[in-house]
Amino acid sequence: MRAAILEAVGTPIEIGDVDLRGPRAGEVLVRIVACGVCHSDLSVIDGSFPSPLPVVLGHEAAGIVWEIGSDVTTVAPGDKVVLTPLPPCGRCYFCTRGQTTLCATWGSSLFTSLLADGTSPLSRNGDIVYRGLATAAWAEQAIMPEAGVVKVDDDVPLETACVLGCAVQTGVGAVLNTAGVEEGATVLVLGAGGIGIAVTQGARLAAASRIIVSDPVAERREAALGFGATDVIDPTDADPAAVALELTGGIGVDYAFEAAGQASLIELGIAATRSGGTIVCVGAPPLDQGISIPMAVAFTSTEKRLVGCLLGSVHSQRDIPRFLALWRAGRLDLDGMITSRMPLAQTEAAIDRLRNREGIRTVLTVG
Repeated sequence: MRAAILEAVGTPIEIGDVDLRGPRAGEVLVRIVACGVCHSDLSVIDGSFPSPLPVVLGHEAAGIVWEIGSDVTTVAPGDKVVLTPLPPCGRCYFCTRGQTTLCATWGSSLFTSLLADGTSPLSRNGDIVYRGLATAAWAEQAIMPEAGVVKVDDDVPLETACVLGCAVQTGVGAVLNTAGVEEGATVLVLGAGGIGIAVTQGARLAAASRIIVSDPVAERREAALGFGATDVIDPTDADPAAVALELTGGIGVDYAFEAAGQASLIELGIAATRSGGTIVCVGAPPLDQGISIPMAVAFTSTEKRLVGCLLGSVHSQRDIPRFLALWRAGRLDLDGMITSRMPLAQTEAAIDRLRNREGIRTVLTVG
């Protein structure tokens, strides 16, 4: 099958042929229809998130079930599905405590680019090709565990639904699940790419009273207003923390979300948040970036909370149908998040759009 392959860090993506074995027990073979281009993919390409190579990336995908292995009962060939990179096993320590994105069975796959048994279903000339970010969906087909696909209705357009695979789960989930933003709260969103726009929509769904969005790109700030932002900030022109304090009467926001994958923005969120407020780390900064809290006593004595967030703390089997219901009700805009669609052959050009911060989400159309 055709796939977009990263051979080495910092090199262009190449479209080539790879072999994909059939589904084993508990696995599903999916024909990919569409897959988004996410900052996490770019982090692997640029080397800030290490991955074994060669690797097929792409983890925000939707497609059609092509073949199932034995013991698969929840989907059948012909079903439309959304893929999710962090499925729950339902049995491990974390899953039984409702922390399914930390699943002990499947969670490590995001970092090893292998299945839970330490193998990859991908190969080339007999040599291993890695299953990037637990999905490998920049390809014509993908092998997923049964829990890694969520069936959707036949009338759901997969070219739109693919953004549920990562951006929407991560951003909306960060607000509703990780933070539990309450009605009337004030929110600061740092970054207005795909994740930041999803956070903005999540804050609107939570009925936040003030949704302040900061991004250096004018087009993204304008788009944020259409997705529910009440105020926007150009961080090249004004200090977002100072503006957030001004807009909240000097108190600070109830919640700040770092949504651009920059550690410095976590520090900015701490400065912008009120005493007793919450800073949610949604983005994935490079491994060499850390944060500094100069006066630890000031942080602790104000009872601020710094919270990690992985894929919006979602249970995909519960939350993807939930988000689709909100989309059907006109309360969650999926179509507007997709600002460009490109064929698989133009994967490198799609990555350049992300590097240049063009648009909100670019989707690769495959089948």
